[in-house]
Amino acid sequence: MTISNVFIGLLLIGAAKVAACGTEGHAGAPQVFSSADPLTVQVAGLMAEGRLAEAEALLDRAGRDAGTSRQALVEEAREIIRRIRREYGLAPEEMVEKLRRWIPDVSAADVERWRLAGELQFRMLDGQIRFFSSEPLNLWRFCEEARRRRDKAAGGTAASAPADGDGALDAHVTEALAAARASGKAEVLPVRHVVKYALTVKPGRPGAAADSVVRCWLPYPQVYGRQREVRLRSADPAPALIAPPGTEPGGAAHRTVFFERRVGDPAEPLRFAVEFEFLTSAYCPELDEDRAQVSSDEAVRCHLAERRPHLAFTPELRAAVAEAVGGETNPLRKARRIFEYIDSRIRYCAEEEYSVIPSLSAHALSRRRGDCGVQAALFISMCRTAGIPARWQSGFFTQPGHWNMHDWAEFHLEPWGWLPADPSFGRRKSDEPAVRDFYLGHSDAYRMIVNLDYGAPLHPPKTSLRSEPADFQRGEVEIDGRNLYFDEWDWDLELHHLPG
Repeated sequence: MTISNVFIGLLLIGAAKVAACGTEGHAGAPQVFSSADPLTVQVAGLMAEGRLAEAEALLDRAGRDAGTSRQALVEEAREIIRRIRREYGLAPEEMVEKLRRWIPDVSAADVERWRLAGELQFRMLDGQIRFFSSEPLNLWRFCEEARRRRDKAAGGTAASAPADGDGALDAHVTEALAAARASGKAEVLPVRHVVKYALTVKPGRPGAAADSVVRCWLPYPQVYGRQREVRLRSADPAPALIAPPGTEPGGAAHRTVFFERRVGDPAEPLRFAVEFEFLTSAYCPELDEDRAQVSSDEAVRCHLAERRPHLAFTPELRAAVAEAVGGETNPLRKARRIFEYIDSRIRYCAEEEYSVIPSLSAHALSRRRGDCGVQAALFISMCRTAGIPARWQSGFFTQPGHWNMHDWAEFHLEPWGWLPADPSFGRRKSDEPAVRDFYLGHSDAYRMIVNLDYGAPLHPPKTSLRSEPADFQRGEVEIDGRNLYFDEWDWDLELHHLPG
C-alpha cells in the first residue's frame, strides 16, 4: 500500500507548529515529505502514486525557472525518486530469476500469486510492477509455501531453527532479571564492548578529483545511563573530532566521529576507521503500576508533541490508540497495551530505506508491517497520543555472533524516568511474565546507543541531503559538499566482548 495524496496533505498541515524540545523541531525527512511548498506537495503526491516520470517532468519544468533555494529542493526531490527506483529495482522476470537461486522450479505464475497475496513486496512505478530489491527476505517471512519449497530444495528445514539468536537472548534476559532481583540493582551484567568500525569510499566517484574535500561521520557511543566508560582507542586518519555526548548541554543527539581529508588519487579508495570501547549493562528496574505517574516537568512533557511527518497524529493513529488503550487510565498499563498492540498487529519485515518513506508511523499502520525503526516510531506516536512522553533511541544490537543496526524507543514515567521499550523485539515466547514482557521497560546488555533522537544535526553539521535523514548508524559521507549515497561506499563493523 502507498500513502495517498490526502495523507500527504495531512502531514504538511501545521508543520510549522511542532513544539521545540531539544531537537524535536527537526523533521528527520527529505524536504519533499516535510515541506509545505506547493511544488513539493504536488511531487510527493505523484511519488506516493508511483507516477515518478510525471514527478520528474514537473521537477524539470520547475527547475528551469528556479532560484537557488528552489533548485536545491528540486535536486533533492530528484534524488529521492532515484532512491525509490533503487529500492524497487526488480522487474517480474528478474524476480523469478533471483528466486531460482533458492527455488529452482519457481515460475512467473508463482511470483504473481505471491505478489497478489501480499507475500512479495512490490510497487507500481510508472504503470509497471517493480519488486522490492531486498526480496526474497520478506517472502521467507510471510509465505509458508515459499519457505517449504526453499527448504525442500536445500534438503533441510532451516526455517525451523531459532531466529535471530532468540535462545541465547532469552537466556540472557532470564539471567539479568535474576541478577537484578538478587542484587536489588537495576543495572546488572555489564558487558565491555570493543568495536572496530570502518567506512571505505569506492574509487572513481563521479565528481571527485585530486584535492577534493571528503567529509565523513562515523557512529560513536553515547555516554548514557547504563552505557558508560566510553573510550577512543584509535582513529585513522588522525586527528578525528568526537561529538560531545547528547546528555551534555549542547551535546549531539547523533554521536559521531568526524573526519575531513583531501582526495589524493581519485582512482584509489578512501578509508576512514575508528576503534573504541564502552561498557553497557542490562537495565532491569522494578516497575510497579500503582506507582506510575506522568511527569509534570515541561522538559519531559514536550515529548508529547506531534512531530510531522514521522510522528503524525492522524485519524488512523488516534483510532489505533483508542483500540489499543480502551478506557485504561494507568499510564504504565497504557504503555503496555500499546506495546502489545504493536506486537500482535505489526509484523516485522525488511524495510525500505527511511529516506523514501514519507511517514514512519503512518507506514506501519497502512501496511501492518515494519522493521525496528518503523515499529519504534509507531510506539512513540501512540504513546504521545495516549499522553505518555516518548522518544527515539537507536544504534546497534550487539549479541555475540549476531549484531546489526537497530532502533527502539523510550517512554517516560515517574518515578523511574526514561524507560527503554523495544517493540520489534516484542513479547518473548515465555510462560514467565517478567521474561515475556521484558522489552517494555527493560533492556539487555547487548546494545550500542549512538542516537538519543532522530533527525538531529550532525556534528559538525552536514549541509547536503543525508543518505539517512532520520537515523544515523552506518555513517555519512560527502565529497565537495555532494552526498555519497550507500551504493557509493562500504562499511564494516568488527565486534568483540570482554569481561565487564
